[in-house]
Amino acid sequence: MTDPEICPLGVDGVLIRFARTLTEAANTRAIAFARQVKAAALQGVTEVASSLTSVRVGFDPALTDRANITTQLTHLLANPAAKDSAPHRLWQIPVAFGPDHAPQLAEAAALAGVTQDQAIAEITTQKLRVIALGFAPGQPYLGMLPQHWDIPRQSKLTPQMPNGALVVAVRQLIIFAADAPTGWRHIGQSAFQVYQPDAAKPFAFQPGDTVQFCAVGDAELTALQNRSDTNGGAQVSAVT
Repeated sequence: MTDPEICPLGVDGVLIRFARTLTEAANTRAIAFARQVKAAALQGVTEVASSLTSVRVGFDPALTDRANITTQLTHLLANPAAKDSAPHRLWQIPVAFGPDHAPQLAEAAALAGVTQDQAIAEITTQKLRVIALGFAPGQPYLGMLPQHWDIPRQSKLTPQMPNGALVVAVRQLIIFAADAPTGWRHIGQSAFQVYQPDAAKPFAFQPGDTVQFCAVGDAELTALQNRSDTNGGAQVSAVT
């Protein structure tokens, strides 16, 4: 395992990079280190955000400086937490895979070399980790799917993907946070809102959470979309 790189990032940030390509080990290290930095409550730190393989630490130049932050981050890297004792969460989220809600499932399954039924089975039986949030507020990147799901993005954009859409590319799944264009293929639809700006905690997910999808029929999805007392029928539980 390579040593992490510490790089300046703008006038008020430091980037700690654990790898230049995505691996489960690098992503796990990034998420764990972000939690360690948050727990340390370093003076002057304004933001701690993990990505696929790195962590950005933002700071207030009026309260500290890059040299001081870098020294403290180097110390934390040399003394990692013995164990990430924070509780992790398992989300179980209903998704419809019918033709009206999964217009590109057949295409994606063919690219992965499986049937549509096999694709649904693989997507719903595997527990995927939230490896990062990005692109839109609270939007999760979930991985990693088996190697045969290393399928490319489309060559052209889909003009608008609906909120709650489940999309796939490069061994990852995303639940869309808002209506937006994308090059990823639409393989399912949920009624789940990953971003609720008026909620006490606007982002549903945190990096390190685990997600498992369960297949539901089109009628059940429509019923969930029309309910206001549940977030798309999702259930969440704490796991150690």
